[in-house]
Amino acid sequence: MAMSMPSSSPPATAAPYVVEDCGDALQVFSDGTIVRSAPPPAPVPDDGRVEWKDAVYDAGRGLGLRMYRPRRRDVTDTGEEEEEGKLPVLVYFHGGGFCVGSCSWPKTHAVCLRLAAELPALVLSFDYRLAPEHRLPAAHEDAARALLWLRDQLSAPSDNTWLAESADSRRVFVSGVSAGGSLAHHMAVQLGTAGLEPGANVVGYILLMPGLFSAEPTRSELDTPETAFLTQEMFDRFFRLGMPAGATRDHPLVNPFAPESPSLEAVCVGRMLVVAAERDFFRDRNVEYAERMKAMGKDVELVVFAGQEHGFFGMDPASDADRELVRVIRRFVGRQGNGNKDEV
Repeated sequence: MAMSMPSSSPPATAAPYVVEDCGDALQVFSDGTIVRSAPPPAPVPDDGRVEWKDAVYDAGRGLGLRMYRPRRRDVTDTGEEEEEGKLPVLVYFHGGGFCVGSCSWPKTHAVCLRLAAELPALVLSFDYRLAPEHRLPAAHEDAARALLWLRDQLSAPSDNTWLAESADSRRVFVSGVSAGGSLAHHMAVQLGTAGLEPGANVVGYILLMPGLFSAEPTRSELDTPETAFLTQEMFDRFFRLGMPAGATRDHPLVNPFAPESPSLEAVCVGRMLVVAAERDFFRDRNVEYAERMKAMGKDVELVVFAGQEHGFFGMDPASDADRELVRVIRRFVGRQGNGNKDEV
């Protein structure tokens, strides 16, 4: 009598599951799949004072920028129109833990519209490659490439009429927020004030709540509540996704004063503005950074915003803090002299 044997079926394959969750913007699955989503549409205050357009600075890597310039002459506080002329150039690198963000995201777009109108300035908001597809130092390489693109555009005749018509190549400022602020620091170390010559002159650097840290936790890191905009858990996740394999928190890419970090003593950074937020995870590191740079003889202005969290700029454009930060940046771009420390 023949006996039938039970048929063997292949083992069921487990469905991929999320192993790193950065909210709607980025999810990493167990099979290595990476899913990115653009932020939901959000209203962006645009009163028509600024025109903007997109451009490309690295076609091979698909990297672009968004350019902003005022449509009309700025009006001073006295009500008198300033004489028409070329505008300072403000380079802006967005934040997002080196993992998320774009020059086209609503918050970044709104911030750049406002800076262009109220400084006033020609604002260039650059994208850069993101992790985990492109771990650091990819973003740093792209930031340097963006600035060299700007140098080349200003050095010789080009088809970029906005730069030719509106950019004052003698007044270039390099800025960024959070991860972008860290990029601004590294551009200061790499290029200083003379690194874009002869095409452009970098007058100074603006670091807004820069993402700087070390292996030794600070009081502001330990005291950050789980309800904060940037928490320890979020920071750890971005660190895992963005840093080179095996990197520690004393890696030179994130700790400017680590044993293997390049010396900052001889670097000429021009003028520097460091903005910190009182309730920010990075507050203590930001204050330490500014104070140590000043101790080296650098011209550094430190402003600490009382009661504010990480990344507050652009969260509420009508807030007193946002208005004051724009005034601080405008004063810095227009001022001369030594830095100082304020709390607002």
